[in-house]
Amino acid sequence: MKRKHDHGFPARDAIVAFIRAQPGKIGTREIAREFGLKNADRAELKKILRELADEGTIAKRGRTIHETAVLPPTVIADITGRDVDGELLASPTEWDEEESGTAPKIRIEFPRRPQPGTTAGVGDRALLRIEKADESEGAPYRGRVIRIIDHAKARLLGIYRTLPGGGGRLVPIDKKQAGRELNIAKADSLGAEDGDLVSVDLVRTRGYGLASAKVKERLGSLATEKAVSLIAIHAHEIPQAFSPSALREAEAAKPATLEGREDWRDVPLVTIDPPDAKDHDDAVHAEPDPDPNNKGGYIVHVAIADVAFYVRPGSALDRDAVIRGNSVYFPDRVVPMLPERIRMR
Repeated sequence: MKRKHDHGFPARDAIVAFIRAQPGKIGTREIAREFGLKNADRAELKKILRELADEGTIAKRGRTIHETAVLPPTVIADITGRDVDGELLASPTEWDEEESGTAPKIRIEFPRRPQPGTTAGVGDRALLRIEKADESEGAPYRGRVIRIIDHAKARLLGIYRTLPGGGGRLVPIDKKQAGRELNIAKADSLGAEDGDLVSVDLVRTRGYGLASAKVKERLGSLATEKAVSLIAIHAHEIPQAFSPSALREAEAAKPATLEGREDWRDVPLVTIDPPDAKDHDDAVHAEPDPDPNNKGGYIVHVAIADVAFYVRPGSALDRDAVIRGNSVYFPDRVVPMLPERIRMR
C-alpha cells in the first residue's frame, strides 16, 4: 500500500530504504508517488536525489535510480580528500562507474590508539574494513584502515630542461629543493619542451645518482605571465574546479524576489567596481540628513549582496565554499570561492 506524505518531507534514509527495497530500477516519479510528493516537493526530492548520487549512496543514470552496488566488508580504497568536518574520505579503487554510478564515499574513522602502519593521509591507498553508515553521517560507509598499501606519491613542480641524448631534468622551483634535480626519461616527459613548467611524480629514489620522476601535467612556458599564478596554485594546492553538484545548483539558481525586502531600486547606489567586474558585492549612497538636530550630517545607505539567498546551509554550494574559504586573486586570474553564475547575480 502506498505510504502517504502526511508528516512533512520524508527523511533521506526513508528515501534510500525505499530505493533499496525495489527489485529493479525506478525513477523520480515512482519515489514521489510513494511518498505523496507534488509540485514544489518534487523539486526538493530531485535535489536530494542529486546529493545522494554525488555521495555515492545511490546510482542515477538518466531517469532511472537504484542503490549502488554493496561493498564487501574489506575493500581497497583511495583516500581522495576530506569532508567539511576535516574527516578523511575514500572511494573504492576498483569501481565500475558505467555500471554502478558514482563510487560511494567511505568516511575514515581512527581509533584512539591506531596500530602502526595505519595512519593514512590524502592520496594514500589503503585496505579498509568497512560497514554501512547512517545517512546522518554524510557518507554511506564508514571504515577503518587495516594497513596502508601505497603512500601518496610526492608531487613536485619545476622547470623541464631537455638533455642532448633525449629525456630531460627537472629543476625544482622550491628553493628548499635547490640542487636536487630529477631525471626524466623521454617516455615519461609527456612531450614537455625545454623551459616548460611541469608537475611531476617521484617514481624512484636511489641511494646514489639522481632520483627519477614522471611528468603528470604540462603547465606552460615559464616565460608567460601566468607562470607565477600556476606556481602558487599548485604549490599551495588551491582548488580550481567546483564539484558537479555545486555547478548544478549555480546553473539552477533563480533571481531573488522582493518578498520580505525593501525596494531600493530607485536609490542611485554607487559601486567602486570596474565596469567588467563580475561580483558587485557592495554599493553606497549618501544624502543630506533632513533632521534639524543633525545639521550638516548625512544619511549613508550601504547595500550588501545577499549571498545567503543563493548559498543555503548544507547545500553543495555551501560545502564548496567551506572548503575554499575565500577567493584568491592573481595577476592574470581569480580563483573564486563561488561559481561565476552566482557571483554575477
